[in-house]
Amino acid sequence: MIFIGCAGWSLGREHWPAFPVEGTHLQRYAARLNGVEINSSFYRPHRRQTYARWADGVPEGFRFSVKMPKHISHELRLAGCESAMDKFLTECGGLGERLGCLLVQLPPSLAYNEAIAEAFFVILRQRFSGPVLLEPRHESWVSAEPVLKTFQIAQAAVDPSRISGDAAPSGWAGTRYWRLHGSPRIYHSAYDSTYLQNLAQALQSAAAAGAATWCIFDNTASGAALGNALTLAQIQAAVKLNLAKKPSP
Repeated sequence: MIFIGCAGWSLGREHWPAFPVEGTHLQRYAARLNGVEINSSFYRPHRRQTYARWADGVPEGFRFSVKMPKHISHELRLAGCESAMDKFLTECGGLGERLGCLLVQLPPSLAYNEAIAEAFFVILRQRFSGPVLLEPRHESWVSAEPVLKTFQIAQAAVDPSRISGDAAPSGWAGTRYWRLHGSPRIYHSAYDSTYLQNLAQALQSAAAAGAATWCIFDNTASGAALGNALTLAQIQAAVKLNLAKKPSP
């Protein structure tokens, strides 16, 4: 599966004609896109019942990516976080089978420390066996590749790039994840059709290699994310259809 969506399911008025009229914003969003990234979990906790309600409101094939709380990544800085991890996983576990992956975004000030990283991944993997994405923002994390592969942690491709090597997905190859924040103006700029066409091919290649493949648009400040996600989903559907029409060798 290739999951395409936005950071959040806000529906700008200019995009309303593309979505059903009835239902909650999430239900309407999920009628056209099959994935979403929950960023609000980074800032505040949500009750398990809230996650369960969200899961009940989307189709069977829809998946949520949930961002780990900043209390774990930015305040505790990955150390001594067992109780905080238990609380978070209990909450987002309300998504059930619709929990697609966890996203761990690190602060720019957090340098790679192998002992701390390994201890954190041990704690995480003792509690969660599903896909985990890392978005580091300190250059020293380029040396973490062996540890990421050991613990089956994928590293997200990021635009604009924050560190060397994050322009393409890396780490464990079982999951491939693009986080697109908008460029040249971060969080605002839309991606053009050429970029989206090339991106669709990259997503298809990742999926063909057997990876769970995600693309999340975070250029939400001016509403560009939703338009980009809808366009990419249309391109991806056309690519999939063309591949299905090709005769077998």
